[in-house]
Amino acid sequence: MNRREFLAASAAPLILTPVPQSSSSATSQPWYATMRRCGQINFNERDPLTMNPAEWMGYWASLQVNAVLLNGGGIVAFYPTEVPYQHRSEFLGSRDLFGEMAAAARQRGIRVVARMDCNYAYEEALLAHPEWFERNRDGSVRREPECPWLYQTCMFSTYFTEQMPAIYREINTRYRPDGFFTNGWPGTGPLEVCYCPSCMNIYHAQTGGIPPAYTDASSAAYRKYYEIYMDRIAQIWRLWEQVVREKNPDSVYVGNLGGGLNTVKDLKQFGEIAAWFNADHQGRVAHTPVWDCAQQGRVARSVMDGKTVTNVIGAYCTSHPVWRHASKAPAEATIWMAGAVASGMVPWYHWLGGSPLDTRWRETGRVFYDWLAANEQHFRNRRSIAEVAVLYPQSTIAFYRANGRPERTLGGERIDPTDYVQGLYQALLEGRILFDMIHQENLSSDTLKPYRALLIANAAYLRDGECEAIREYVRAGGSLLATFETSRYNEWGELRGDFGLRDVFGVSVAGEVAGPHNNSYMRIERPHPILKSFTGTEIFPAPEFRVPVGHVAADSLFLSFIPPYPVFPPEMVFPRIARTREPSAVFRETGNARVVYFPGDICRTSWISGNTDLSRLLRSSLGWLLANSGPPVTVTGPGLIEVFAWETEPGFAIHILNYTNPNLTRPSIRRFYPAGPFKVSFRIPAGKNITHARALRAGRNLQFTKGDNELTLTTPLVNDYEVIALKSS
Repeated sequence: MNRREFLAASAAPLILTPVPQSSSSATSQPWYATMRRCGQINFNERDPLTMNPAEWMGYWASLQVNAVLLNGGGIVAFYPTEVPYQHRSEFLGSRDLFGEMAAAARQRGIRVVARMDCNYAYEEALLAHPEWFERNRDGSVRREPECPWLYQTCMFSTYFTEQMPAIYREINTRYRPDGFFTNGWPGTGPLEVCYCPSCMNIYHAQTGGIPPAYTDASSAAYRKYYEIYMDRIAQIWRLWEQVVREKNPDSVYVGNLGGGLNTVKDLKQFGEIAAWFNADHQGRVAHTPVWDCAQQGRVARSVMDGKTVTNVIGAYCTSHPVWRHASKAPAEATIWMAGAVASGMVPWYHWLGGSPLDTRWRETGRVFYDWLAANEQHFRNRRSIAEVAVLYPQSTIAFYRANGRPERTLGGERIDPTDYVQGLYQALLEGRILFDMIHQENLSSDTLKPYRALLIANAAYLRDGECEAIREYVRAGGSLLATFETSRYNEWGELRGDFGLRDVFGVSVAGEVAGPHNNSYMRIERPHPILKSFTGTEIFPAPEFRVPVGHVAADSLFLSFIPPYPVFPPEMVFPRIARTREPSAVFRETGNARVVYFPGDICRTSWISGNTDLSRLLRSSLGWLLANSGPPVTVTGPGLIEVFAWETEPGFAIHILNYTNPNLTRPSIRRFYPAGPFKVSFRIPAGKNITHARALRAGRNLQFTKGDNELTLTTPLVNDYEVIALKSS
């Protein structure tokens, strides 16, 4: 059985016909493309005893939501289902909770999306259809650890191609919802390996082997498994989309996506099949930085080409430990909603349980949503006006040094591949730089054309075609910053003989990755504009790891590498080799393009160490890349902020998220620390005339001055978030 035959066989119950386009798409956007506020109440099995539809829909109506998510079925049916083996809530009695809630929503003009769960079923289904369920390596059925009476369903079984479509059709026939959403599927995390007889046969047919506990991402077997897995997701997605539109051509199927930077499944493929990307990115745990929500928005937009992106905001305590029925700190919930909106996502406010004992979260949502609704026109974005692109290197994040295992190591040290991007991200925030993310599979002359510079934080795994797109971009005059092992491997981790971008970097690999290094340095050898502001020192800290590269000519050596030397005892702390000819950075001009390449993992080291010189060196490098003209927006003033800028229906909007907080990298924010005032300069696009400026959070019109195609104004103090709305003619 080859891959084509397998796909045909595994899809035997699927009879796919072209999905009908939304009836509104020919003349206008689909309904979910104009949605700006969304809400969800997640029922539990006891809720039919006490839940009040009128009260709940009164709350969602007070938030002026466009759509609400309501539990339909899957694990538990909250309506009188007749589909065999779909567990009906044991507390449902004579009620039709889903139907009552849907009717109450529609009375208030709120669209209804049925929230489904395809991941688990009860023992009655297991006894009747054992082939529906995933198995462990020893053949035992997989259970949900916290609810061992629930059994995990297998995506390659007919549970997904027959049982779930039957449930969708029943709900569609009875209630005609505006869409369906599946909780927890397909997700963006690691691929699960199922050992049920069907999956064992599939894996053996494709690879000649038996699925191991972990698979090597660079192996041919894993590539086949990954390809088959992603193709199956695409099949199921398209089937379900077809089914949900049978009764309502304006309906939509929405999968559960969103893992921020840390994704394994192919986001590019999801972006091609999804009409609506829902990022289930509900809140922070541990040492997650506060910009994580806005970062999720950038990641999602990198594959969606302007289509709808929502983000689920948990109104409950999402920290560790988690408290599902306790309200999140209002400041933490507010900055998460603000991050979603600023980055171009639609907020989806979420609570669990129909009879809450803690209702403090309600006012937090109402205050923010009221403000959103009052200013809705300014959140209808047409395009980002950023001129800097950051590459989203998904292959590297998914597979770099992983070998299929949770623990990824380099030189014996545990590595988180997202740290490379985080270090660059932080430097860009500190520089108040506008930027967009571009998924590596979207690299092309068309996608890169709007950008003056492309920044790459260790995209170690790149396809040949992606290397060529970067090369063409530089040939056309685009500037480039890249670090560490960028382009050293293909997309599956196969080592190239040299950098795939050797001709662009101007240096070749001269050895295997070296490190981890303590106490190594970069030494200033010659003046350069990037180094001009660094006075009082001849050295910078060097990154922890580096790719040894060949020596360069003396007139091209600006930063050299000083090898590590002991840090203890103090008598031994002195360099054995004071200088070398090996560059720690390459600064080049080629045609109209400028190129900066750091052989070390400067971004990751900056992130994990907090060293200010490394972050400053990244920002100074970007300043040199963009030296020919200023950025479209500059924001000056005290505080740590993130800036987005959009062209909108009325004109333009500049979003300022205030991250100045002692709880910047751990939840929860207790209160806000006002930052600013900020002086904002905005480059007025040709043919546009700015007629009015207003600070939307402050609710205040702003005075501004214009000259030489630039507008300048000063914001009020920014408490949590500010949006400067500029009307144009």
